[in-house]
Amino acid sequence: MFLLELGKGFTFVARQKRISIGNNHYYVDLVFYHRILNCFVLIDLKLGKATHQDIGQMNLYLNYFKKEENTPTDNWPIGIILSAYKNEVDVEFALGSILNRLFVSKYQLYLPNKKELESKLREVLDTRK
Repeated sequence: MFLLELGKGFTFVARQKRISIGNNHYYVDLVFYHRILNCFVLIDLKLGKATHQDIGQMNLYLNYFKKEENTPTDNWPIGIILSAYKNEVDVEFALGSILNRLFVSKYQLYLPNKKELESKLREVLDTRK
């Protein structure tokens, strides 16, 4: 089901992909390759709040993939951190001068009910007026 939510073009590469840098080992939660964009998509799942350390770690992963995994025809990889909570200000400053394509987003475990969806839709439409 998760792959369907991502959309077209994604191919699964690995779960808990181990990367070694020097004598340190790191694990990328999910690695996909996007056939249309010609790039790796790295996803890090966080149960709690996304922190500046998480953003720095994803930046490390992206730099590793650019140098060690990409072929000459690949575009730069994309990093996505999905967390239960994100502080917009922390994320803004942590991403400030990072050149990599790195995104932090909040996830929901359950879809909102009909009443919540209607309320949110009205709120969005009212802000566009």
